[in-house]
Amino acid sequence: MRTVSGWLTAHRRAHDTRPHQRAATTWVQAVVVLRWLKDGTDVRALARDSGVWQATAYRYLHEALKVIAQRSPDIADVLNRLRRRGEPFVCLDGTLVRTDRVAARTQAGNHLWYSGKHKAFGGNVQVLTDHTGFPVWTAPVEPGSTHFRHRRPQPCPAGAVPGGVAGAAHTGGQGLHRGRHRHQGPGQEPLPRSRHPVARAS
Repeated sequence: MRTVSGWLTAHRRAHDTRPHQRAATTWVQAVVVLRWLKDGTDVRALARDSGVWQATAYRYLHEALKVIAQRSPDIADVLNRLRRRGEPFVCLDGTLVRTDRVAARTQAGNHLWYSGKHKAFGGNVQVLTDHTGFPVWTAPVEPGSTHFRHRRPQPCPAGAVPGGVAGAAHTGGQGLHRGRHRHQGPGQEPLPRSRHPVARAS
């Protein structure tokens, strides 16, 4: 709570021209975003409990999410930290985070955010985990229609390619519909060619 509140305080100091006109403190704003992240508390309840209008609660929530996202570590930093602590391998997996219907369309006229595989609207999120399965980094969300070539978690051994964990994660990065496959190593299945932002690890 203190950490997020501190980030929000720094953000307000840098961007607010009239901070005295804020409807609530950064502590209240931190409570709003953390409750929403923890259990998906309805925004109407968050607004009521915080003593602000519903529109203000939405604005505070979106602002806080952006501030937190800006503090997220870069993929290269994450991989370097894992390598320093001797992580044997990392895994890249993905999931569809379901959403309400989205109107955006592809050039072909299909629903951009509709996943034919899952038969639902949502966003594709790729997650990097350590060898225990604990999430250490997530990629920016892609539309639900985006096709990822790998169909199950892909282990990336730290010594598979030069560069240790960072190089291996580059080889096993996001595979998006186009491109040839690279082989992870002898006797192992091919892994998809990566695209941003995983490519920054190399």
